[in-house]
Amino acid sequence: MTPAAVGGQPDDLTGVLRRPVLPRPRVPPDDYGLEPVADPDAPPPGSASPARPQVSVVVPTRNEERNVGPLLRRLDDALRGLAGEVIFVDDSDDATPDAIARIRPSLTLPVRIHHRPRGHRPGGLGGAVTEGFSLCAAPYAVIIDGDLQHPPETIPTMLATAVRDQSDVVIGSRYVAGGSASGLSGTARHLVSTGSNLACRLAFPRRLRGVSDVMSGFFLVRVAAVNRAGLRPDGYKILLELLATAGPLRIHEVGYVFAERHTGASNASLAEGIRFARRLFALRVPRAARFALVGASGTVPNLLGTAALHRLGLHYLAAAIIATQVAIAWNFAGCELLVWDRRPGSRRRRYPPFAVINNLDLVIRLPLLALLVGRWGLGVGLATLLSLAAAVLARYLVVERLVYRVRPVPADRPFGPVLAAAGEDAPDALT
Repeated sequence: MTPAAVGGQPDDLTGVLRRPVLPRPRVPPDDYGLEPVADPDAPPPGSASPARPQVSVVVPTRNEERNVGPLLRRLDDALRGLAGEVIFVDDSDDATPDAIARIRPSLTLPVRIHHRPRGHRPGGLGGAVTEGFSLCAAPYAVIIDGDLQHPPETIPTMLATAVRDQSDVVIGSRYVAGGSASGLSGTARHLVSTGSNLACRLAFPRRLRGVSDVMSGFFLVRVAAVNRAGLRPDGYKILLELLATAGPLRIHEVGYVFAERHTGASNASLAEGIRFARRLFALRVPRAARFALVGASGTVPNLLGTAALHRLGLHYLAAAIIATQVAIAWNFAGCELLVWDRRPGSRRRRYPPFAVINNLDLVIRLPLLALLVGRWGLGVGLATLLSLAAAVLARYLVVERLVYRVRPVPADRPFGPVLAAAGEDAPDALT
């Protein structure tokens, strides 16, 4: 059964259930490129509208069918007396939306579900959180996992801290007074967590000063402080993305005990770790510098290939042409993974123009190489290195404008602005 089919009526134009009537989301429906839909459950004109919630709890979920029931009951108890709402941004392929639909009639909290079907889940868990920000009706949003490792009972303290201290971000930390990381299973996960925290603070020593738990997935933000245009999340560590791309923020931390997962398997994996490392690199190093680093790494196969083929008896110019093709393939892989990662579109279509542009620089490099070797008597290796350096800047400018040029998501496409905010089309935050 598809999530949209569970209860019939759509949830506030996002594609799934509506129950009960909620205030209008922070981003107007027109921003999603969808036509307004009449709400049969809406109050008649002139009647009192529901109070605006104080806090929106955003829960990104992926296959948490057995966890969402206990989580919602604890949220309902923890937020009793507060005007709140719960928004599930669901990437599940199991019956998680059905489980939510079954329990929410018994709750006092309004609950909404925004299901992202397979193939439309940009940015992974971080992308789900970014879309959740756009759906919040409250001035504050709390991000909490769906596996009960984050205690809902801490949310009132986080909200009170934000209001009292006028905070932009309140981080649930495992490493301050009252906090504990006891729920991390095994020594390896403890080492990964503390090592990742250290790497982030070393990469951003000023921006993350005073933040003890950069890797926390449990935090509160003032929604107006979120720079959605600068967010290009990839994977599950959205807090780092938010802190690295936003302007100056007032940040406080609240200790919490990180519990063991209630049921199911963790979404953490080696692949997620690699995505995190790539994202940290991209956030810290400007794009032009990443391109130069990838290009510099391409000199290794170019130099080795040229030297090897020349030693085998090939003329040095022919050897340079062949070695250049190997280096082009190397550089294209590096650009796709580290420079313009997650760019939409076909890599097969991008490679031919990339290869053509990189081969055209032979028109510049080969005469220069011939001049350096034939007239000035330089060695083939040094001459190749100098000719490569001469072409890097021009090649970057041409590749960026012709191969990886920005193609904005049309405003009339459903969820176009959200997809644009979550995708690589947004400008680099630190360049």
